[in-house]
This record gives sequence, structure tokens and C-alpha cells, in this order.
Amino acid sequence: MAHEGFHENPEDLSDYIKDYHRIIQSTMEELEAIDWYNQRAACASDKEAKAIMEHNRDEEIEHACMGIEWLRKNSEVWDKMLREFLFKDGNIVSTEKNM
Repeated sequence: MAHEGFHENPEDLSDYIKDYHRIIQSTMEELEAIDWYNQRAACASDKEAKAIMEHNRDEEIEHACMGIEWLRKNSEVWDKMLREFLFKDGNIVSTEKNM
């Protein structure tokens, strides 16, 4: 799993692969934080506390998007798949079936 560190000996990996892993790990952490803040905001009874957690959640979304954009810019497969699936109308699964 990405959150467990490098699966292979880091000395055997290129700088690109190490950075790729770091971006994946960082993006996963941002997604987890988004989920936590979203749950906390949903349960908050104080309006100001809720607003703070929603603000924090949205900043984490920004960070996750930055990681995904790095992946898109640095991987032909990420670029292809994101172009196939993002910002499309209609059913997401149907898009995959039509590929």
C-alpha cells in the first residue's frame, strides 16, 4: 500500500518513481483529510465551527487537485484517463463502457 512507504528498495527506484509515490501518498492523505473535515462539519452544531471545518475541507480539496494535476502532467496514462472521464455529462460508467 502507498501509505506504507516504498514497496521496493528506494535505492533501486528512480527519482521520478519516488516523486510519483510521494504525490500518490500525499494525495491520499489529502483525500482522507477531506473526508474527515466533511464528516466533522456535517456533525457540527456551532455554525462558526462548521464554517471553519468546511473551509479546511475545501483547502484540502485544492491540495488533492494539485496532486492529481501533477500526476496528469507527469504520466501519459493519467493524462489520457483524466481527459476521458473529467467534465463529461452523462453516466460515468457508460463513459468507460464506450471506450
